Amino acid sequence: MYSATEKALIASIWEKVTPHTEQWGGEALERLFAVFPQTKIYFKHVDTSPGSAAIRTHGDKVMKAIGSTAGDLDNMLTTLSSLSNLHAYNLMVDPVNFKLLSHCILVVLANHLPSEFTPEAHLAFDKFLASVAAILSQKYR
Repeated sequence: MYSATEKALIASIWEKVTPHTEQWGGEALERLFAVFPQTKIYFKHVDTSPGSAAIRTHGDKVMKAIGSTAGDLDNMLTTLSSLSNLHAYNLMVDPVNFKLLSHCILVVLANHLPSEFTPEAHLAFDKFLASVAAILSQKYR
């Protein structure tokens, strides 16, 4: 599914993300809520204002889940299975939102890693996040 080059690029980018999961995850969610305000419907119980502790905390969870998947690209289905179940059966999140969040994450990474986020790295990471979104959406079928 992933070439050795893509795996290396994803690992390299993720290594730089790891120390910033809370900040960058929060930024990705803030961007999601600003650009796609309809996504706030799933967060009625938390403060969705920019910089809120709840958004940073959830952003950290999101990024760490992505990180666990980035570290095991050959077992993505297994790694994301419980999250797929949670989002499909308990939270009932519209699966299009996974794609929207993926785009926001790409923008945040490009902003924070301008020299490392080369076109090749962008392509590999976009492919990776598209796979994450597809796996999270599988339980809806």
